[in-house]
Amino acid sequence: MRPDARVQSAIELLDAIILAARDGGAAADVIASRFFKTRRYAGSADRRAIRDLAWAAIRRFGERPANGRAAMLTMADADSALAAQFTGASHAPASIAPTEGRATGAAVPQWLHAHLDPRIDAAEQAALLERAPLDLRLYRARLADIALPEGALLGAPIDGLRLPPDSDLATHPAVIAGGAVVQDAASQYVAALCDAPRHRTILDLCAGAGGKTLALAAANPDARIIACDIDRGRLQRLVPRAEQMGAANIETRLLNPGQELAMLAELVGKIDLLLVDAPCSGSGTWRRNPEARWRLTPKRLAALTAAQASLLEIAGKLLAGQGSLVYAVCSLLQDEGEGQVRRWLNANPDWQGDWPADWAVGRASGAGRILTPHHDGCDGFFVARLRCR
Repeated sequence: MRPDARVQSAIELLDAIILAARDGGAAADVIASRFFKTRRYAGSADRRAIRDLAWAAIRRFGERPANGRAAMLTMADADSALAAQFTGASHAPASIAPTEGRATGAAVPQWLHAHLDPRIDAAEQAALLERAPLDLRLYRARLADIALPEGALLGAPIDGLRLPPDSDLATHPAVIAGGAVVQDAASQYVAALCDAPRHRTILDLCAGAGGKTLALAAANPDARIIACDIDRGRLQRLVPRAEQMGAANIETRLLNPGQELAMLAELVGKIDLLLVDAPCSGSGTWRRNPEARWRLTPKRLAALTAAQASLLEIAGKLLAGQGSLVYAVCSLLQDEGEGQVRRWLNANPDWQGDWPADWAVGRASGAGRILTPHHDGCDGFFVARLRCR
C-alpha cells in the first residue's frame, strides 16, 4: 500500500473505533482485528503502519473526536509529512480544506479533571498514554532450569519479570515452561498485599477471569479459595487456567446481580480474607486501552461508584471478626479510590486502614495507597487493606 492509502485506512479504522466507543460496541482491538480481516490486501507492514497511526490518534485525544478525519487532520497540522499524504488521489485522503473541523482536547477528558486524584499531575497524565511494558508473574517451581535476566526482574514484594511491549510470549522460555502468566505489576502488588498465607478461607468477590485468584492460590495452596463473579463468560475462563496451573483449591461461584449476599449466605462471618477488585472506570489502564476515555461518561461513573459501594457493604457482612478486606480499583479517580474507602470507613467506624509498615510501594491516599505509571512504573491502581479494630 502507498503511504497515503495507509493514512486513509487509518482514518476508516478510527471511524469504526469512534462509532463503537459512542455506541458501547466492541473494544478497539476487536474492531481492528475485524477491520483487517476484510482487507486481506494489506500486508503485515501495512497493518502495523495503519494501526500505529490510528492508535497515535486515540492516545492524542481524551475527548472522543467527531470522526477519524478530524482527528488525523489535527495530527497533520503538527506533522508536515503526514499532511503531505492528503493528496486526494485514488485511495488517499481528500486534500485538506482550511475550514475543515479539527478534533480538540487534551489527554484527559475535561470533565474528568475534577475527579482525578490530586497526585495525577501533568507528568502522570502524560505517562498514562505511554506504551505499557509486558509484565509476567512467575511460578518459580516451574523455572528451576531457566535463567532469567536479573535486570528485568520485578523486586519484592512481588516476583515478576518485565518485558518490552512487543515481546513474543509464544517463544519466551518461562511461558513455554508454564512458569509465567501475564499480569501487570500493579495487579501483582494487590495480590501480594492480600498476604494470602495468613488466611484459611479467601473470597475473591469480583474474580473475573481469575488473575488475582490464581496468585492467591499460588501463595497459599492450602487455603479454601472461592472465586465469584456475575459474568459467566469471564468466570468460566478461570477453570481451565486453574487446572493448567495446578490450583486445585479454587472453587467458582456464579452470582446473580443484586443477590450476591443471599447466594453467599452460608459464608457470612466465615471469610478470613475478602478481595474486592471492583469494576471501575479503568482509568489506570489507559496505557493499554486509551479508547476507554471515550466510553466513560458522568452517568457511567456514577453507576460504577454505586456498584463499588454496594460491593463494600457485601464484603463487610461476609467477613469474620478478625478478617481482612482488600479493596482495589484500576482507577486514578478519587471517587472510586480514596473517597470510596473514606465513605465506607465513616459508615463502619470499627474498621481502619491496615497498610503494612514495610511496604513502600505507591503513595499514601487516605486509608490506602495509589500506584501510578509515572511514580511506580505500573498500571494505575488504588488499593487499601482494612481490618476491624
